[in-house]
Amino acid sequence: MKQGILIAAVLLTVGSIIAQNNCSYWQQQADYKMEIDVDVETFQYKGKQTITYTNNSPDELNRVFYHLFFNAFQPGSEMDVRSRTIQDPDPRVGDRISKLSPSEIGFIKPRLLTQDGKPVRFTVAETILEVELVSPIAPGETTELYMEWDAQVPVQIRRSGRNNKDGVALSMAQWYPKLSEYDFEGWHAYPYIGREFHGVWGDFDVKITIDADYTLGGTGYLQNPEEVGHGYGPENTKAMKPKKGKYTWHFVAPQVHDFTWAADDAYIHDTYPGPNGVTLHFLYKNDPEVVENWKKVQPLTAELMKFFNENIGMYPYKQYSVIQGGDGGMEYGMSTLITGGQNFGSLLGTTSHELAHSWFQFVLATNEAKHEWMDEGFTSYISARAMAHLKGEEIDNPWKGSYRGYFATANSGAEQPLTTHADRYANNRGYGRAAYSKGAVFMAQLGYIIGEENLDKTIKRYYSEWAFKHPTPNDFIRVAEKVSGFELDWYLTDFTQTTNTIDYAISDVKTNKDATIITLERIGLMPMPIDLYVTYVDGSREYFYIPLRMARMEKPNPTPGIKRSIASDWAWAHPTYELSIPSGKKVASVEIDPSELMADINRENNRVELSTAPGSE
Repeated sequence: MKQGILIAAVLLTVGSIIAQNNCSYWQQQADYKMEIDVDVETFQYKGKQTITYTNNSPDELNRVFYHLFFNAFQPGSEMDVRSRTIQDPDPRVGDRISKLSPSEIGFIKPRLLTQDGKPVRFTVAETILEVELVSPIAPGETTELYMEWDAQVPVQIRRSGRNNKDGVALSMAQWYPKLSEYDFEGWHAYPYIGREFHGVWGDFDVKITIDADYTLGGTGYLQNPEEVGHGYGPENTKAMKPKKGKYTWHFVAPQVHDFTWAADDAYIHDTYPGPNGVTLHFLYKNDPEVVENWKKVQPLTAELMKFFNENIGMYPYKQYSVIQGGDGGMEYGMSTLITGGQNFGSLLGTTSHELAHSWFQFVLATNEAKHEWMDEGFTSYISARAMAHLKGEEIDNPWKGSYRGYFATANSGAEQPLTTHADRYANNRGYGRAAYSKGAVFMAQLGYIIGEENLDKTIKRYYSEWAFKHPTPNDFIRVAEKVSGFELDWYLTDFTQTTNTIDYAISDVKTNKDATIITLERIGLMPMPIDLYVTYVDGSREYFYIPLRMARMEKPNPTPGIKRSIASDWAWAHPTYELSIPSGKKVASVEIDPSELMADINRENNRVELSTAPGSE
């Protein structure tokens, strides 16, 4: 009997282990076919949508969820209430939603929904559509979901909408019922409150019927350029464009997780050859104040794409559109929507950032709502490098602005960890400093830890292994470990899952006839390896590398022109560390990390001039 109980207990334990590790990576597939007919007078449209949904998960699905993003732009919505109650509301939103009239609000109203031809029950819960399936979708099975819906485009307040401040008629982001993602963590049916998205990979076939004098651009490849004209197809096809009535624009977009478009009856449409056979499209208002800048940005966009191709991996599509149509800038599949153009520096910088998102988020499709720092931070990191490249500048640390933003929040006493959901930050300032600033510092500081060459290799391998998937923070750090040989779980844990800070100090420097003894102190809770540079009175320098014991590896010498000595490991639990330099040259100064790539929140204690060092002789 006891033996039987023991065997059963062992089997139960093994079964639990298998249950937690019972499958390799998988992701769902949702292929869209959509048709809409737009009334540009009322800004309303009717839509038809067929989604062919394949359940690649190991789970049987009894229900699905859709996002109905436009429903956020109604008085009393979660987005409205949050904007009116947060301590630092986005000025683009403020209380504007609460003041929208019925003809100005946005909505998506499903009229009919079927599964494999059979009607299903559904409930609209503001920006989420809850659907009870007629038949469960078993693992490996495919089902067809058909919907008809009515919609109204809101006055543009945030990202999408009509008649924005630049006078663009239609910025159509988050405009269709979008199936929520289901992954190893379950459903991600997030209400649309503030920011960030997550979508299912699939193929899109979209037909947009709109007044003939409107020019469109966005995600996908136009299938009927000769018919629509407007700068698409051969030049002589422009005359074929009807002057009245409507026309249907047909786009196909393979392997994307969203579809965005914009339209206006006064767009200029230019094309410019990009690298690797990519056609760059530029759509912008025929406004004398912006035309020159939109012309100037075109060759530089091609140069930026070339830089990202070389430093991340090849852009996988054959078109990219830069479109005047957003509030600020926002990335989408094969396109971006950008405000304005009066300020060339702003237009170029925003284009660089949004284009970089085509790699970090659109191809490396992280869950932005949960890991917004991988999206915004990695993009900020690489776009800063790209801008320095464009300017021909050799800058050791082009991320100083990101470090300043991180230090401000780290020293504020109100920092929240990077694991915070994008909508759950106490204020918008905290979100921005976390996602953009600390996220960029995470990447730049990783170069300090494992070495810049290893970081470059990590980025390229990460792209190669995780393109067209949904990578998590652990997936990225495991690539870095494989490339560098470092153990890096401590870095991911401390810097992203806690608000522990880095603060190392030179607490004492003593000299005697035998040696100079330098005492270092770990004040902050977060561990780091230490680069310690010693300058001698004769002007020569020596670099002492103090490995972090739990990292189990040593990085390559970042300054090969300076002699490097590898000291013994520093175990984190020890708050102090002594380094003895045998007598020889006289020491003039000692400094921790002169590169300033380690995010030490107090650099005032990082350098000591020996003449003022405690205990000096």
